[in-house]
Amino acid sequence: MTEYGRSPGSEPWHPEDPLFGDQGWRGQQAGGQQQYYQQSAPQQPQQSAQYGTSQEVYGQSYGGQQQYTDPQYTDPQYADPQYGGQTYDTSGFPGQQYDGGWETGQQAAMPYAAPAPDPYADGQGPDLYGTPEAYPPPQPPARRPAEPEPQTDWDAQAQEEEKHPFFTGDGADDGDGRDDEPGSRSSRGGGRDRRGKGKGKKKSKNGIACLVVAAVLVGGVGGVAYFGYQFWQGQFGAAPDFVGEGSGSVEVEIPKGAGGYDIGNILKKAGVVKSVDAFVSAQAQNPKGSSIQDGVYTLKKGMSAARAVDLMLNPASRANFIIPEGKRNGWVYAEIDKRLALKKGTTEGVAKAQANELGLPDWAKGHKDVKDPLEGFLFPSSYPVAKGNKPEDVLRKMVARANDEYGKLDLEAKSKELGLKGPWELITVASLVQVEGKYKHDFDKVARVVYNRLKPNNVETVGRMEFDSTVNYIKNESTLDVGSVADLRRIKDPYNTYDIKGLTPGPISNPGLEAVKSAMNPTPGPWYYFVSINENKTVFSVTNEEHNQNVAEYEKERKKSGQ
Repeated sequence: MTEYGRSPGSEPWHPEDPLFGDQGWRGQQAGGQQQYYQQSAPQQPQQSAQYGTSQEVYGQSYGGQQQYTDPQYTDPQYADPQYGGQTYDTSGFPGQQYDGGWETGQQAAMPYAAPAPDPYADGQGPDLYGTPEAYPPPQPPARRPAEPEPQTDWDAQAQEEEKHPFFTGDGADDGDGRDDEPGSRSSRGGGRDRRGKGKGKKKSKNGIACLVVAAVLVGGVGGVAYFGYQFWQGQFGAAPDFVGEGSGSVEVEIPKGAGGYDIGNILKKAGVVKSVDAFVSAQAQNPKGSSIQDGVYTLKKGMSAARAVDLMLNPASRANFIIPEGKRNGWVYAEIDKRLALKKGTTEGVAKAQANELGLPDWAKGHKDVKDPLEGFLFPSSYPVAKGNKPEDVLRKMVARANDEYGKLDLEAKSKELGLKGPWELITVASLVQVEGKYKHDFDKVARVVYNRLKPNNVETVGRMEFDSTVNYIKNESTLDVGSVADLRRIKDPYNTYDIKGLTPGPISNPGLEAVKSAMNPTPGPWYYFVSINENKTVFSVTNEEHNQNVAEYEKERKKSGQ
């Protein structure tokens, strides 16, 4: 490839070159080549000998080159004068030698017939490369001067103007809903107009964008600072807390098994304490803080956490509904009505209507002549009963507690062992023990009296229980003067043990756990009778004569006490 084109068929590539056009180019085959090299030769007179030697060396080196007769090389236009070393023997044209001087940086002299006159010598022809407008003569690659660094009319270190659409606004829609076609005059002209007229607007948009970014950064820093402060407060700072005793009154219900955080959440929702952490901290600092029990508490709003803990540890603050051992269901129903501010008889009506839906076990259902299926299942304990509760929900809690306690005992096996028909009769025995035995230390012997009277060979009472408590249950009373035996036998009721043989159809009270355990494990003994003279003296007897003597002593004791 030459400095003047990619093939001999093309003209010199630059219009300002003195050889541009047909001058000396298309006439290369007729001697134009000689003119070019004759003009070039005088510029390096000192290298002529060197070039000649090079010609001889390369002439020998390429002299034996294979001859090519390919027709494509017969065209004179492929005879490039620049490549003189390689020989191409084409028909009708002499071959040329390829000179390797371009590869080594040395230009070999061209073997032409006669040296051309020096066009640059004084007075010998025009100097085609001497004018300022002339294109510089070609140089071998090794001798070409290094191209100067490109010079720009702007400071390379200067900050480049921001071109992102976010800051410049170039990407904004101009409102016509379509883009100009690329390359159209209206598009290019319009772009120049927009650049010329919208310069101030771009600067304004840049300022707004910077303000937005600054606002976001400030907001981010503020958010980090806020959450950092909250974290520091949570880890090292004191928990928010009220000060003082509080005011007003509020009832809160603490469920069974609730821990410090659970209680704190309940109190916070009710407005008693300001934060859960404050309550947990106060509970941990109080030596008795872990003994807070479940139930309903009457507290004040806006109390300090420490004062709330103290009040919850005071039994007076507990508003739980407590069922004492041995109480009948009638008493429980009436108390629930009072607690919930309901009309008298409301809870009793719910109990009768929904007895089978309140959680009774299967063995407690379907018994004949039972006055109240829930009797014996409103287990004596403390229950949270607050205003707003429904009576059925309160009853359901009591039945669930009874099932829980009875489930811990093997009632089925024990009832069979004692000759009973099942757990239902065992709970019935326990209810009798609970109301007949005034003191717990007598429960085991009282339970033995019950089982002895149930024996078929009982000749003392002939299979009858003859308990005053059953008559009181029928009459819904609690008295010692139930009347004479003759009068009592006239009462016709399935629960009248002076008339019927065996157990009552169902329990007559809600026995406590001690009475149930005594019914399951009675003390061995032959007793059929007993009477409690006072709290410290209960006498048991085998015969009716002994029992009558003990009753006489009991009457004397009553007179002394003013009963």
